[in-house]
Amino acid sequence: MYSTFFKHYWLKSTRAPGYYKNLIVNIFVGLGVLYFLTIFVLLGFLLPKILKEAAPQLDPAFTFNATMIFVITLALLFRFLFQPLSTINLQSYQVLPIKRSKLVNYLLIKPLLNPMNYLTLCFAIPFSITGISPAYGIGGAFRFILIVIFLIWFNTLFATFLKRKFGSNIPAIVSFLVIVAGLAALEYFKIYSIFDLSQRVFNFLIESKIGGLIVLMLSGMAFGLNKWFFAQNYYPENFDKKATKKQAETQDFTFMQRFGKIGEIIALEMKLVLRHKRTKNVLYSSILFLLYGLMFYPNHMYKENDAMLMFIAIFVTGIGMILFGQWIINWDGSYFDFLMTRDIDTQSYIKANYFLLLSLSVISFILTTPYFLFGPNILINHIVAFLYNVGVNIHVYLFGATFNTKRLELTKGSAMNMQGVSYKNFIVMIPLLVIPMGLIGIFSLFAAKNTALIILAVLGLAGIVFRKQLLEITGKQFLRRKYALCEGFRKKD
Repeated sequence: MYSTFFKHYWLKSTRAPGYYKNLIVNIFVGLGVLYFLTIFVLLGFLLPKILKEAAPQLDPAFTFNATMIFVITLALLFRFLFQPLSTINLQSYQVLPIKRSKLVNYLLIKPLLNPMNYLTLCFAIPFSITGISPAYGIGGAFRFILIVIFLIWFNTLFATFLKRKFGSNIPAIVSFLVIVAGLAALEYFKIYSIFDLSQRVFNFLIESKIGGLIVLMLSGMAFGLNKWFFAQNYYPENFDKKATKKQAETQDFTFMQRFGKIGEIIALEMKLVLRHKRTKNVLYSSILFLLYGLMFYPNHMYKENDAMLMFIAIFVTGIGMILFGQWIINWDGSYFDFLMTRDIDTQSYIKANYFLLLSLSVISFILTTPYFLFGPNILINHIVAFLYNVGVNIHVYLFGATFNTKRLELTKGSAMNMQGVSYKNFIVMIPLLVIPMGLIGIFSLFAAKNTALIILAVLGLAGIVFRKQLLEITGKQFLRRKYALCEGFRKKD
């Protein structure tokens, strides 16, 4: 029966209209996967040397074990936010003589067989050779690999349970972040050493012959929690009250009505973002990506790389605009025909999307002002990046959105979901990031970085001053492409 389920899933995927249309996207994704595979393998071989330099007094394996609790917690948070839930057309199978337990087991086993889950092994296997084996022997290295596999199962199953039980909502995310911050605070203020606890626990698991069995039991507990959840919520009507309550709690944004037709359209777009899984995942992702600068700004090796600093500045000051801009018209695809039959003029629709992206850029810029503490260079980069985002990138996104005729399915999660993505999503990155980075890089070779910053700032200011004319150009382009968009959005990939 399980083989039948997987066969049905494979046929459903390969028979989808868009399966053979995304060849270019699949090539880009494949190249990205190969890149990260290479990085993971190299990191696995080089990590013992890196850890030895970071903590000379400890064996690299012990240092790595000391961080495992934090790694597992962050991986669980990542899966909770981005891992799509396994689904099945339940009603089609409920009328057939199939045991309920088989349907539930299939839903839980399917994500465990996803090859993407095991990319971690490309790091774990080399590290077990160079880092674990010298400290624990060959047996310890094998147990380490088994522990990594069982932890992947635990994280996958437990994140699935948490997501089904609590949903990807703000309180749940905040609770996760509070737990991570609490663990870090215990270590920072020397109240209790989580590093020592993690080191002792994983030393025991790798050294003990039953260490892998203990972690496997944790995975079994996570599997049992999911089984318990489905025992309580097997039928769709169990969710009706939750869905009704959730929809009732969604704000109406009536204050936007004072801005006329444009305000009403923005209110509709905001409700769309908050009521659909894919857009909510993008919203939560943008909040996390605001912290991206912390990976680079404190690092001395990037302080002299002007092009990279500009990339980071554009990314963090415009993260909301960047993530939402690539779908700014596509996410209306489900009801685009309805919109085109309403009393909405083209310019109002374009302006509403413009002001929505503008507000996201302003919010991102405000939230990243603490980065100014890293020095005046970061302050200048952020201001220039903000001007470039607002004056250039927003118009590029709006104009480029008229060419993307792929409908976006909003009811599905965004993690590892390439539905609605085309090569046009990658082309728009050229003016977005490549041009400013290239400009800064070239001028920096001649010690004229400030000239490049002035050029980018002037381009941004020009886009702000002549925004009316640019929006009119986009509006005319939208009118030329309107019927092509309508036809494209009627098709489901």
